[in-house]
Amino acid sequence: MLAVFTAPARYVQGADATESLGREMRTVGLGGPVLIVAGPSAAAALAPAWERTFCDVGMAYTVRTFGGESSLAEIDRIVAAARAVGAATVVGAGGGKVLDATRAAADALHLPVVCCPTVVSTDAPCSALSVIYTDDGVFQEYRFYRRNPELVLLDTRVVASGPPRLFVAGMGDALSTYFEAKTCADARRANMRGGTTTLAALALAELCYRTVLADGVAALRAVRAKVVTPALERVAEANTLLSGLGFESSGLAAAHAVHNGLTAAPGTHDYLHGEKVAFGTLVQLVLEGRPQVLIDEVLGFCKAVGLPTTLAAIGVADEGSVVAKVAARACAPGETIHNLPFVVTPAAVADAIRAADALGRAAG
Repeated sequence: MLAVFTAPARYVQGADATESLGREMRTVGLGGPVLIVAGPSAAAALAPAWERTFCDVGMAYTVRTFGGESSLAEIDRIVAAARAVGAATVVGAGGGKVLDATRAAADALHLPVVCCPTVVSTDAPCSALSVIYTDDGVFQEYRFYRRNPELVLLDTRVVASGPPRLFVAGMGDALSTYFEAKTCADARRANMRGGTTTLAALALAELCYRTVLADGVAALRAVRAKVVTPALERVAEANTLLSGLGFESSGLAAAHAVHNGLTAAPGTHDYLHGEKVAFGTLVQLVLEGRPQVLIDEVLGFCKAVGLPTTLAAIGVADEGSVVAKVAARACAPGETIHNLPFVVTPAAVADAIRAADALGRAAG
C-alpha cells in the first residue's frame, strides 16, 4: 500500500472566528447561495454573526434546522433543502452528527462543504467521512468521500460557552486517537483513506494524546467558567484537528469498534460518542495486553475529567447477553477491530469488556 495523508483545505480556529466565516469562505473560492444546516442551539447562538459575516461579503444564505440524527432520511431532507435554495455551498454548524449529515448531503450534491463545529465533542469536523446511524441512533455504516472539507472554522468563544459534558466527550474521542493510530501503524493496516500511515499522522496522533493529558483538566475548568484560555485553545485543537487528522490518516482499531458495538445496547443511547469511545479505549488497552502503568495513566485521566470507565457509567448492565451482543457487533466483518495484529473473537472482546469494567470499578 501507498502511504496516504489527507486533511481539510483550510483550518481556522480562534475566539469569535464566526465573524470571519464569509471572508474565509471567499479565501478558498467558495460562494453563495449558502445553505447552513445547524442544530437549534447553534442557530440561536450564531444567527447574528452569520448575518454580519455574510452581509460583509454579499452572500445569500438560508438556515435549516438539523433533524437530530445523522440518518439516511435526514441526509435526504438536507439534499432537498439545498436543491430548493439552489445552494452553491453547504455549511454545517453544530455537533458531530450535524456535520456528518451535512457532509453526506454535500457529497451527494457534489457541492463544497464547510464545517463549523460549535462543540468539540468529536473529531468529525476535519474528515472526509461520515458516521451514519439509523433513525433510532444505532450505528449503521461509515460513508467515505472523495475529499475533505474545503474549510473547517472553529470558534472557541462558542466552544467555551457550550456544555462541559460535550467538551469532555471530545477528549474521550481524542483519547483513543494515538492508541488506535499506533496499532494500525505497527501492523501496517490501512487507514481510513486506504493507505498506510505517515510519520506526520502518527506524530499528530501522539501530540493529541499528550496535549489532552497535559491540558485537559485546565481546559475543562475554562469551559466551566465560560472563558477562552490557552489551555482551552490547545485542547480544542487536539479534539478537532489533531484527533481528526490522526484517526483519518492513521486508522481506527478496537476503541471505535467497541463504541459501535455499544450502540447496539439500548441503554447506551443517552450517552455520547466520545464517552463510549473512552470506555472502548480501555477495552482496547486490555485486549492488547498493554502495561498496567499505561492503563492506570488513562484511567487516572478519565477519572480526573469525568469520562466513564465502567459499563454502568454508559448505561450497560453487566449481563451476559448484553455484553455478548456488544462484543459480537464490535467484531462484525469489516469492523476496525480487525486492524489489531492478531485474530479477534467475540469471546475475547467480551472478556476484555468485563476486565476493563472491573478496572474502572476498582479505580473508584
